[in-house]
Amino acid sequence: MKLKKGSDAAVNPHEDMLKGSKLSNEKKQRKALTIVLAVICIVYVFPVLAVVVNSFKTNTAVKTNTFELPFGEMWAGFDNFIKGMTFGNYPFIESVKNSLIITLISTALIVICTSMAAWYVARVNSLFCKVIYYLCVFSMVVPFQMVMFTLSKTADNLNLNTPWTIPIIYLGFGAGLAIFMFVGFVKSIPIEIEEAAAIDGCGPIRTYFMIVFPMLRPTMISVAILEIMWIWNDYLLPYLVLDINEYRTIPIHIQYLKGSYGTVDLGATMAIILMSIIPVIVFYLICQKYIIKGVAAGAVKG
Repeated sequence: MKLKKGSDAAVNPHEDMLKGSKLSNEKKQRKALTIVLAVICIVYVFPVLAVVVNSFKTNTAVKTNTFELPFGEMWAGFDNFIKGMTFGNYPFIESVKNSLIITLISTALIVICTSMAAWYVARVNSLFCKVIYYLCVFSMVVPFQMVMFTLSKTADNLNLNTPWTIPIIYLGFGAGLAIFMFVGFVKSIPIEIEEAAAIDGCGPIRTYFMIVFPMLRPTMISVAILEIMWIWNDYLLPYLVLDINEYRTIPIHIQYLKGSYGTVDLGATMAIILMSIIPVIVFYLICQKYIIKGVAAGAVKG
């Protein structure tokens, strides 16, 4: 027994050295990964910081001292924000209203319609449903530029060129990702719950709204957040479809902040850009945990 203890004691220092070297290697890897991620974070955050800094500068300072802090003669204060909101012949508040209408209606349509479609596709699981599902998934890889010209003409013919009707187009473009996420989550829900509801006398519609709809909340929140961030910042689709003389969203309003002979007040433009991105950033920071939960929940089963 003593020899055995002695042999263990002889082996233990070597094992301790191996463990210590592994721990040190792990610490080095973590430090290296932290440095790499910090550099990537700075690269991504730098353009936003540049917008914040330049939104308080005069127009000349933005052009000549782009990356300097606004001190002295470069400081314009909140004059840029006032000028950006009052500049031009189209009220900025109307652009905000149009963006809100389009974003809220489009997101509501996408969440409700695609969740119902995904529930049907996941539960019926017929050949027709599989074809519809794979077509929706395939739509995510089709570039918008391939269909934008025919789409704009079709929207004009069908009178979909107003803030109240353009959400139908957003429903078509946003359905792919939403159905993909909802189908994955519905497959993780035990079907016995729905069978019990059917035994109690619930029809399909009642089963969906009373049983399935509340259980889809994590994925619904994540889908809604992703769609809101996309639609709020979208420029190309409203520009092609809407009558920009009558209806403008915030991105279009920013594009038309021009004076005579095409001159642009960059300070006012940066101020309006900052005002437009702050709500999205705050909204994302508040709801980012729901995005992670929803994506993870939707990936439980394929």
